[in-house]
Amino acid sequence: MKQKGFKPTILYWLAAVLVVAGCFAFVWSRTPVQEKQAYQTVVLGDSIFGSTRDETSIPAQIGRKLGMTVYNGALGGTCASRQHREDHMDYSLDSVSFGALTRAISLGDFGVQKTVKGMGSGTAYYADTIAGLSALDMGKAELILVLYGNNDYFAGRPLDAENDPEDEYTFGGALRSGLRRLRACCPDARIVLVTPTYNWLIESGQTCEEYTENGKYLEDYVRLEQQIGQEEQIEVLDLYHDFLPNDTWEDWQRYTIDGVHPNEAGRQLIADRIVQYLKGEEP
Repeated sequence: MKQKGFKPTILYWLAAVLVVAGCFAFVWSRTPVQEKQAYQTVVLGDSIFGSTRDETSIPAQIGRKLGMTVYNGALGGTCASRQHREDHMDYSLDSVSFGALTRAISLGDFGVQKTVKGMGSGTAYYADTIAGLSALDMGKAELILVLYGNNDYFAGRPLDAENDPEDEYTFGGALRSGLRRLRACCPDARIVLVTPTYNWLIESGQTCEEYTENGKYLEDYVRLEQQIGQEEQIEVLDLYHDFLPNDTWEDWQRYTIDGVHPNEAGRQLIADRIVQYLKGEEP
């Protein structure tokens, strides 16, 4: 009489499952875990911080002057706010806006951002920068500098939404929600919001006091940053008022390349002012 027991086919399947599980465990155990990188200072922003990435860049100079390690996470051409509400995160520049980046930082998930390869030769550094951001240990950051506003102004993004102060399709809403995320995931960091500088729009022959895309001027965006700083108890360094000389049209040539982006002298001037502010020194 045959003894009752498992059928041979069941035994074969059980053995196969054990082999597969063993192989998976072996591979998983040998897969390197991405080690988080700690930087004392993290910089987020647009091309004012991001377009120049050598030793003359503003973040690099700040690091040298303060004796701190600095990660330059600024991406040229980006806004604080998002633009294409109907596309959600499908629009590349929206997925690397300040609102979207801070969401990725808070969730530890940069999957969407890693699909963005840049908008041309001038943004070839996007992929490496985003990969670096995803590997940061933000909880160990001592200082976070945030500079946005120029591109929101040029694109005519709304300042605020009447019924939703955290609407990330507005400049103010994106700043509020992004700053709150940073404060939540980096509770020990000193966060400083840096305003844009005075602009000259060379092609149109207008200054930022004359050019408007939506009835608002660059100063309106700066004043909103100052207001949000008070609301959120975030420090704001004003580089718009009484900073770059702007008495004559030709003044744009002194510290900028094109009326907006700082030249080497301009980058040194901005870096010196930021360091001066951080040290509590009067200009």
